[in-house]
Amino acid sequence: MALSYTFFSIPSNLTSNFRCPLRVPALQFLQLSNPRTRRRIRRELTSAAAMFAESTLVSDVIATGLSGGIALTLLKIWEETAKRGVFEQKLNRKLVHITLGLAFMLCWPMFSAGRQGAILAALVPGINIIKVLLLGLGIWKDDATVKSMSRSGDHRELLKGPLYYASTITLASAIYWRTSPIAIAAVCNLCAGDGMADVIGRRFGNKKLPYNPNKSLAGSIGMACAGFLASIGYMLYFSWLGYIEESTKMVLGLLIVSIATTLVESHPLSTELDDNLTVPLTAVLVGSVIF
Repeated sequence: MALSYTFFSIPSNLTSNFRCPLRVPALQFLQLSNPRTRRRIRRELTSAAAMFAESTLVSDVIATGLSGGIALTLLKIWEETAKRGVFEQKLNRKLVHITLGLAFMLCWPMFSAGRQGAILAALVPGINIIKVLLLGLGIWKDDATVKSMSRSGDHRELLKGPLYYASTITLASAIYWRTSPIAIAAVCNLCAGDGMADVIGRRFGNKKLPYNPNKSLAGSIGMACAGFLASIGYMLYFSWLGYIEESTKMVLGLLIVSIATTLVESHPLSTELDDNLTVPLTAVLVGSVIF
């Protein structure tokens, strides 16, 4: 059987101005396939990546200086108020306790998102650990700082509460960072929760807890409320900046952590050990189960 083919033709006047919009430049393709060209491209990409890494390092170093300056300024303010007797010594110490950690956590968005940012952020409270150790061991003499951070003015007290405090914020920065609700819960319940427990308890704590006469019902309620509200505030803060995603589950989790840390803080064993140790440790353990 003979096969016939029909050929369709397009008039030349319709094709004279037609140009294919997609053209693959053969010469450029051949150049890209050249090993020497590929090596040059890799060098340029590596150089660009190095410049980007260098820029984030510079910005993180600047952020470290700024956040450290803010923390140092706050500390100097409370040292002056302690020296001048503006507040009662116990209240002044608690104001240091409440404000330093929370103010530092406000500075976290200044750092880059990766591990580099977390480590450099942790340097700020990490350096404070060294300072606390030097003061607590009596190697460095600074009566104003010791007075603002201790109950009785004894420099050896700094080797407990203040050391645990600085260590908590350092580890929260280096390990959990701003994308974790565990970091929020640990710092907020330590700073706002434990701090307000003492402030409210001393002022309104006439009714003591049946299992611990050194703790009051008002102080425990104040701790749970302050720790939870501060946690919610920082959850909204970091969620607004896009670091975490707020949810009802997270809110309930933060509430459970605040209640758990309050119960532990009110226990007599917590007084014997140190609230600055038991409160953040409880927040991390309970938070690790919930979140």
